[in-house]
Amino acid sequence: MNKGAIWYITLFVVVVLVQVLFMNNIQFSGLVNPYFYVLFILLMPLNTPRYVLLLLGFLLGIVIDIFVNTPGIHASSSVFMAFMRPFVINASNVDDSDKMIIPSISNIGFSWFLKYAGILIMLHHVFLFFVEIFTFSGFINTLMRAVLSSLFSLVFVVISQFLIFRK
Repeated sequence: MNKGAIWYITLFVVVVLVQVLFMNNIQFSGLVNPYFYVLFILLMPLNTPRYVLLLLGFLLGIVIDIFVNTPGIHASSSVFMAFMRPFVINASNVDDSDKMIIPSISNIGFSWFLKYAGILIMLHHVFLFFVEIFTFSGFINTLMRAVLSSLFSLVFVVISQFLIFRK
């Protein structure tokens, strides 16, 4: 097993543990639920094949679903995020020479990473909260939950970038 595989296995275990042990206990009046586990999908190399992204997204989501006893909600939203990731990357005009790198603040820059992570986290959270409630009644409340949770999740993801990729 090479160093990259060991790093991603470790990252997978760490984000699941952080989510299950800490983040699931953070809730502000039912409006904010940060989901840190999306960091794993965000940090996959830019040239990761789509089928690998989808499989790892499903695996990550189903593990979270098992721990929080939800019937596939996190799996479906993680797969949706993994599915949308190549479209977000292609829309951001990344050079072909940069496709091998890990999308992090230290590798690509703060502004690009913030847009990239912000869009994907927002897509994930909107999908997650609307699948969870499974109705459009209370649309504004659900959308507000998604936006606030996305902001909090983005803050935790950006902070993790400074902890993981210190120079």
